[in-house]
Amino acid sequence: MKRFLSYLGRYDGALITPSTNLYYLTGMKPQATEERLFLLVVNKEGESTLIAPKLYENEIEWEEVIFWSDNENPYEILDNVLSSLNLKTGKILIEDTMRASFLINIEHLLKDYELFPLSIVTREMRIYKDEEETKLMKKAAQIADEVFYEVINMDLEGKTEKQVALEIEFLLREQSEGMAFDPIVAAGKNAANPHHTPGERKIRRGDLVILDFGAKYKGYCSDITRTVAIGEVNEKLKEIYEIVKEAQERAFQSVHRGIMAREVDSAARDYITKAGYGKYFIHRTGHGLGLEVHEEPYISATSGTVLEDGMTFTIEPGIYLPGIGGVRIEDDVIVKKKGKRLTKAERDLIIL
Repeated sequence: MKRFLSYLGRYDGALITPSTNLYYLTGMKPQATEERLFLLVVNKEGESTLIAPKLYENEIEWEEVIFWSDNENPYEILDNVLSSLNLKTGKILIEDTMRASFLINIEHLLKDYELFPLSIVTREMRIYKDEEETKLMKKAAQIADEVFYEVINMDLEGKTEKQVALEIEFLLREQSEGMAFDPIVAAGKNAANPHHTPGERKIRRGDLVILDFGAKYKGYCSDITRTVAIGEVNEKLKEIYEIVKEAQERAFQSVHRGIMAREVDSAARDYITKAGYGKYFIHRTGHGLGLEVHEEPYISATSGTVLEDGMTFTIEPGIYLPGIGGVRIEDDVIVKKKGKRLTKAERDLIIL
C-alpha cells in the first residue's frame, strides 16, 4: 500500500471494490461479494477504512474496518467515512470493475468529485513483475506445461471438444487454484475460430486441434496454446503450422529490453504476410499477463509501449483458414534483458 501512495500523485484518494487490484494492493480476496458493498476507501495521506458486510467479520482483518449488517444502509456509512477521511471534493480513483449499481449510488455522494479509473495508477505498478511475482508466474506456467502433456497422453480421438475442455478444467483445478480462463478446444474447421467455444464436435483423424488454456497459481495466470495433429494432416495444415511456428520464434527472438511492443508484433506479422497468409492473422501478437490473463503490455501493431525488464506477456501468432482449420502457438515470456520463455512445452508439431 505504501508503494501505491507514491503513485497516487495528483489524486486525492481511491475507492476499491474486490478485484485483482484489491488483491494486489492488500492481499484481500473475499468471495461472493456481488450484491453487498465491500469497499476500501483510501486517501492520499495513507489513511484508509474498509467497509465490509458483517458476513466477513471473522475472516477479514484491517486496521480500520466497519462491518455493516443487512438492516443498515452502507452508503450512509460510506458518507461518514468520506467525511472522516476528508474526501468530499477533488479527484478520486474508482476501481474499473466496480459494479454499476455501486457506482451509481456512490456518484450521488461524490457530486463534487472528478472520477477516474483506478487502472490509471495500477497499470503502471502491475506492468512490472518483481522476483516474487515472477516465481509465481513460473509456477503457473509449469502447471500449464504439465497439464498439456497430460492432455495429449489421453486418447483424444473420438472425444468431443467439450469433453477435452472438461478434462483440462479438472487437471487445472487439481494442480492449481483453477483456470485462468475457460479453456479453448477447437478441432478441424472449428480451429479457424480463434475464440471457439468447445462444443459437441468429435475429434477425428486428420484434425488439427487447438488447445488454449491457463492455470492460476496464488492469483497469477499462465496462458499457453499448442496445436496438435490427430494422425497425419494434409499438406496445407502442415504448411501453416510451420509458418506460425517460425513467426512465433522470430517474435520471441526479437524481444529485448528497449524494443517497442509493436516491433515484436511486426516480427511475427511480417513473416506471416510474406508467406502469403497476412489476412488470416486476425489478432494482435500478444497481451500482458499477471493477476489477469489480459493486461498491459499489449503486443500489437499500434502499441507504443517500450518493453522493459519485468514485463510479462504472451506471444501467440496464428493463421486461421475458414472452412479448413487453424494454428496458434502461444508462450508466456518475461523480459530479462532479452526474452525468456516461462512456458516450455514442445513447439514442434506433435502427431497423436
